[in-house]
Amino acid sequence: MSTPNILFLMTDQQRWDAMGVSGDWVNTPNLDRIAAEGVRFTQCITTTPVCVPARLTLATGNYPHSNGVWTHQNHTMPADANNWMGEIRKLGYRTSLFGKTHLHPHVGDLREKEDLMHAWGLDDVDEIGGPRASARVLSHMTAMWDDKGLLDAYRADVKARFANKPYVVRASVLPLEDYYDVYVGQKAKHYLESYNRDEPWFCWVSFGGPHEPWDTPEPYASMYDPESMPGAVADEPDERPRPRGFADHLREGRNCPSFEEGEIGAMRANYAGNVTLIDSQIGEILKVIEARGEMDNTVIAFTSDHGEMNGDHGLIYKMNFYDGSLRVPLIVRVPGGKGGIVNDSLAENSDLGPTLVELAGGALDYQQFARSLTSALEGGNHREDGLSEIMGEFMLMNDDWKIAINQEGFTYLLFDKKNDPLESRNLAGLAEYQSDADALRLRILERVSQSQARAPAS
Repeated sequence: MSTPNILFLMTDQQRWDAMGVSGDWVNTPNLDRIAAEGVRFTQCITTTPVCVPARLTLATGNYPHSNGVWTHQNHTMPADANNWMGEIRKLGYRTSLFGKTHLHPHVGDLREKEDLMHAWGLDDVDEIGGPRASARVLSHMTAMWDDKGLLDAYRADVKARFANKPYVVRASVLPLEDYYDVYVGQKAKHYLESYNRDEPWFCWVSFGGPHEPWDTPEPYASMYDPESMPGAVADEPDERPRPRGFADHLREGRNCPSFEEGEIGAMRANYAGNVTLIDSQIGEILKVIEARGEMDNTVIAFTSDHGEMNGDHGLIYKMNFYDGSLRVPLIVRVPGGKGGIVNDSLAENSDLGPTLVELAGGALDYQQFARSLTSALEGGNHREDGLSEIMGEFMLMNDDWKIAINQEGFTYLLFDKKNDPLESRNLAGLAEYQSDADALRLRILERVSQSQARAPAS
């Protein structure tokens, strides 16, 4: 095989089970095809369940405790930051990005940040803000909306949604052809259609959806019956004294609304429609690659930055360590590799960086803590456990347990994965599980100490 092209597909806020191949409630024939031709990692977690630090960790391979970015912060990844996109360009690729990075604050005009993108290693760029950010930041996409007389209506719609209740469900005011996920998909499609350079291409297609607001346009908005959606995960009573953490505090704010009957089903149906819309755009990109005769020489990788609760445990959005927020899809398709492999070992979404560099023929020679998946692409074990972090808290998950500790180091979430896969019974604070919790806390300490940023040698 000659040097492969690389298609990196990424969504924002997509749960691990929001694919046909991993759940029975969303139709995703194109993602299912990629999985059938590649390897699907069933236990992939995000390194941090919130946009900015998740994307920074994905780009650099450094955890929040290594880089100091724990939540939505006004952080800009430095122009000279070591990252795997730049390494791929050094290997002789023409690199491109269509969609969202969120590796710098969503303020001002994103078109003025293209020099920063070039410094990171991205040659051809059409960046957008996320769905909510696009009501306040400018981009090539919002300029198009303005030219068509759509921008003011979009801004008014976003404002009205969040002045009412943040989980309101209704179709976008944007026509389907101008919806942000269609914009991203079509820009990537047309770029690859016209690509005529000698270098192999790397194309990062980073969709803004299915991130809320729940504004999927027709015909996708009414594609799914709300009553057919899976029910939300409910908690068993948890009234005993135990340490508290960030997930408990979320129950006191906007992340924990008082749902009326039918609202969770409506959210999930709209969300499923958005995922299917994105899948359709992916299908159009795949058709272009096929028409170019390049499918036999193209690596395809797919993941998301974090999930979406969609009513599980009474919550919406992310920023917690429950599965709906924590677990994300991860698929890697390698030309000539075995297809249809399901790998149940632990993985972290940042592991894609060194994986793609290795598949491009290189290796990362700077300090980072992601781990290439290449040795697991035929079904071998990848990680014994996965680490995730937010707001000074840590989560560790292995085949048997999930534990979360708060900023003081006390266990506030503990789930027996084998006997309670829905995480409905929190075992934190129960004396009979204290030895299990202690062993898991020790493993967190070990993982964190192994991945501390080290000062360069003098």
